Amino acid sequence: MRNLTRRHLMQGLVALAAAPAVVVRANPRQQPRGTGTGDIGPYRPETLPPGVRSRFVDSVNGLRMHVLEAGFEVRTRPAILLLHGYPELAYSWRNVIPRLAAGGYHVIAPDLRGYGRTSGTDVKYDDDLAPFRTLNEVRDIVGLVFAFGYRSVAAVVGHDFGSPVAAWCSVVRPDVFRSTVLMSAPFAGPPRCRSTPPMRRPAALRPARAPTRCTTTSRS
Repeated sequence: MRNLTRRHLMQGLVALAAAPAVVVRANPRQQPRGTGTGDIGPYRPETLPPGVRSRFVDSVNGLRMHVLEAGFEVRTRPAILLLHGYPELAYSWRNVIPRLAAGGYHVIAPDLRGYGRTSGTDVKYDDDLAPFRTLNEVRDIVGLVFAFGYRSVAAVVGHDFGSPVAAWCSVVRPDVFRSTVLMSAPFAGPPRCRSTPPMRRPAALRPARAPTRCTTTSRS
């Protein structure tokens, strides 16, 4: 390898500047993953373990949500939701899903808002990020539960970023999420409400106290 001199460097820069520009035009039909309303399809069956399928659920709090599921053959099975972390997808649960399904559960693992194949979140730089607040993501998960025809699920399991979402699901809707599992990210609990001292009732409304009887004992 010969030494790179200043002459060689200048010759290379001149040649690069004289090269014709290459213009790459974006395909207008192609949308970035996780945004917009792109036509990205489900996973091919060969990319998933046997018994796990990939499909979409429409009209979930304004989303077209992509999910992986197993154990869907029996409608009476209790459901378990698996919420992935960052930077992950529902695909991260692919080896866990069949084992839980073998235990008798209908297992559902969604791509959360803004992730993977879930669409409906075409966010620009200056857009309001309120749709990505935790409580709205709780609405996503509640809507997904109802979209599957359930009124409640046996458990919601959250890992990493999905852990606080799972925790708030249980705080906001304990009637829907009967148990919770948090992985890798502990939950500090809901904020405490500032308590105010109780108001004293007017003297006229206070119940009368019964007279107290004092007894004395004398030492002999």
